Amino acid sequence: MAIAKAERLMNLALCLLGTRRPLSKRELRGSIEAYLEASTDDSFNRMFERDKDDLRELGLVIETVEALDGEIGYVARGDSNRLPPITLDAEEAAALGLAARVWQQARLAGAASGALQKLRAAGMPETGESYEERPGALEPRIPVHEAAFEPLMLACRDRRPVVFAYRKANAARPEQRTVEPWALECWRGHWYLAGHDRDRGAERVFRLSRITGRVRARTGGYTAPVPDVVTVRETVATWAGETATRTALIRLRSGCGYPLRARAVEVRELGDGWDELEIPYGHGLDAWLVEFGPDAVVLEPADLRADVVDRLRAVAKG
Repeated sequence: MAIAKAERLMNLALCLLGTRRPLSKRELRGSIEAYLEASTDDSFNRMFERDKDDLRELGLVIETVEALDGEIGYVARGDSNRLPPITLDAEEAAALGLAARVWQQARLAGAASGALQKLRAAGMPETGESYEERPGALEPRIPVHEAAFEPLMLACRDRRPVVFAYRKANAARPEQRTVEPWALECWRGHWYLAGHDRDRGAERVFRLSRITGRVRARTGGYTAPVPDVVTVRETVATWAGETATRTALIRLRSGCGYPLRARAVEVRELGDGWDELEIPYGHGLDAWLVEFGPDAVVLEPADLRADVVDRLRAVAKG
């Protein structure tokens, strides 16, 4: 089984940092297990050069040294890769610890915890009792359940186009989308990606829970400029009717649909187990109403009612 690139990069970095003298390509190839999988010298050379460039982009200072016999060697000296002294006051340390704890449900949790341990070892001030030891303390969390989160986060960071299958709420089958990702943001418990949709030639926002299958990275750069400010939350809020000027009349089963009730500007009891709600109406409300199934019935406007019916029929066919 192929060894993951992250493990290969880590092993290469450890070799370069742990050696007292420059190591040649030949020595590195024989010392790192992943390089033994390279079937030819050309494939090894390409792999090694990419790995070396990636480590340099991550900040590792790698020196190239020519030996007396003319062979090229590589080394990452400790004095060139040592961080300056880190000084944080109590407020900064508390903020950093809080930020690290936010990611406990993501795969970033291990990296965040390890970084905090290293900072504490370097002298980061403690803030008293730990959050675990503090009874009734606030426990911030950003839930990350979608498999698409990590590859999309890396794609946003590296500015790499991606391809994924996306199923709209009113579609029976997912469609392939080619996107230049800009930013990820969590809004009301759901993660959204904002980016340039190449197929539509415009900005689009995608809900990660509707991405099916793997997210695959594509080569090449972006074809559209990235905005200086990406307002994911504002865009999603507008689509969901947060800034709408119209209202919709919804009949809702009693005791159901509390998120709808929280949005309502007026609620009237109809009797027989039903209530009537007046809620803001904007783009995306039809998709949201579908999630409540038979507990919510659109009374007006007619176009919203038709959209909800169409979506429900599409879901039934799927």
